Amino acid sequence: MWISPAFAQGAPAGGDSGLISLLPLVLIFVVFYFLLIRPQQKKMKAHKALVDALRRGDQVVTGGGLIATVTKVLDDTKVQVEIAEGVRVRVVRSTIQDVLSKSEPAEKGKEGGAPSKAANDDRGPGGIAGGLSKLLGGGRKSGD
Repeated sequence: MWISPAFAQGAPAGGDSGLISLLPLVLIFVVFYFLLIRPQQKKMKAHKALVDALRRGDQVVTGGGLIATVTKVLDDTKVQVEIAEGVRVRVVRSTIQDVLSKSEPAEKGKEGGAPSKAANDDRGPGGIAGGLSKLLGGGRKSGD
């Protein structure tokens, strides 16, 4: 009795309210696609290309954090890596996280080719940081 029913006041003014109410959901999906889904797909594609391009002599980081050298490509899903001198293990290709240094392809018809640049690089695992420390005097050897 104190409250008079006014049901007509809550009705929407036009028939477009269905599309307008879906607009925020569509915008959220678009934002998620460009911020989450698309970058993840690019990252997966880059990792697959990296793993497919593995060859003997590449220095890699495994999923467990071990730094190893690829000694043999067994098949599409497995490679053999050497984690220490004389210690070789087989690992699944997809568990290789990163390639630290690529080996140069062997030239056909040439036996005993020149060692790769990575083998001659005396900067050590520090890479640029090792070269920078040498430049600043931190990497001097006692014989220098």
